[in-house]
Amino acid sequence: MTADDVFDRAFADTIRLHETVRRQDRAPIFRAVEAIAATLQRGGKVLVFGNGGSASDAQHFASELVGRYLRERRALPVIALTVDTSILTSVGNDYGFDRVFSRQVEALGAAGDVAIGISTSGQSPNVVAALKAARARGLTPIALTGGDGGPVGRAADIHVNVPDPATPRVQEVHRTLLHVICELVEDGIA
Repeated sequence: MTADDVFDRAFADTIRLHETVRRQDRAPIFRAVEAIAATLQRGGKVLVFGNGGSASDAQHFASELVGRYLRERRALPVIALTVDTSILTSVGNDYGFDRVFSRQVEALGAAGDVAIGISTSGQSPNVVAALKAARARGLTPIALTGGDGGPVGRAADIHVNVPDPATPRVQEVHRTLLHVICELVEDGIA
């Protein structure tokens, strides 16, 4: 396979998957936007988390809403649970890696807040544990997944799925979906 073939295949595959998601049921994404916007309007906060590339997406999402996405507006309380290495390593050491996000949800989450778990595989045990902790504390658990959604999708009240097993392609569509969420939330915030 030539470099041109790899280039063309990557673009063709991501365009195909974007089109697939564009044609699927949009209700989950709009429910996620409504939950996030309502929480922020009430003065609540959004906790967002994931592993690897999904951790990066969580941080990117938080930065767009704490700062700004497309327009000037008030700063919004969105916290990426992936950035504090002292918490991640101490909780990982003392409780196990499966609790690195759930312990933070227990500490920072309040009833009425939103917790967003991102997992390209839908299989991440620490994301599942955090979404379950969120539900137990009265937060709205939202999942953004790939593949068939797996246990991460089943742990959420609102499940936005990108139905593909290829991690790079799922991450590309996740980024687009997160940008759509940012724009719609920003438009809905006074």
